[in-house]
Amino acid sequence: MVYDGILAALLIGFLRKGNLKGFSHLKIKYGWIFPVLLLTQWLIFLLQNKFEIFGKMSPYVFTLIYIVGLALLWLNRHHGIGVWLILIGVFLNFIVMAANNGRMPVSLEAAQTLDPVYGEALQEGYYGKHTALTDGTYLGFLGDVIALPAFYPREQVISIGDIIMNIGIFLFIQKLMVTRTIKRKPSVVHST
Repeated sequence: MVYDGILAALLIGFLRKGNLKGFSHLKIKYGWIFPVLLLTQWLIFLLQNKFEIFGKMSPYVFTLIYIVGLALLWLNRHHGIGVWLILIGVFLNFIVMAANNGRMPVSLEAAQTLDPVYGEALQEGYYGKHTALTDGTYLGFLGDVIALPAFYPREQVISIGDIIMNIGIFLFIQKLMVTRTIKRKPSVVHST
């Protein structure tokens, strides 16, 4: 859903006559770490069902990725409300995952809107960084329990944290694309 939020924010930014110049002035502390985290998460996701060692260490890796990501967002919180909301959304997802052995619980009821293979994989064990929400799940209401409506272009089940994070991403991108810097006229100093 994050990618959908980014694409929607860019599209609306352009419709609002914004541009990408704001991105060129953006200074993110330790920004190079974000792509490393995404790449690591993607590699673990691909390898965890093929190699047992990756499957066993994936909850710890995902937890570490969230901790590092939260620290980076905290260091960059000065970028405004958008980053604060991203931080809050990621934190909510982190809390529920940390409480459930590094896996995001997914409501099987909500997952009925998805491909049946996904629900079967959840019930058999784990699927990526997800697990089936059960009676033993902690903080289940923070898990992926919200099925997107049928009119949405992609079938997805999301969390409250995902929604807050995407609002933050939208606001952050809008700020970068649409905010105009006001050019002030130089003040004239009159000599006496």
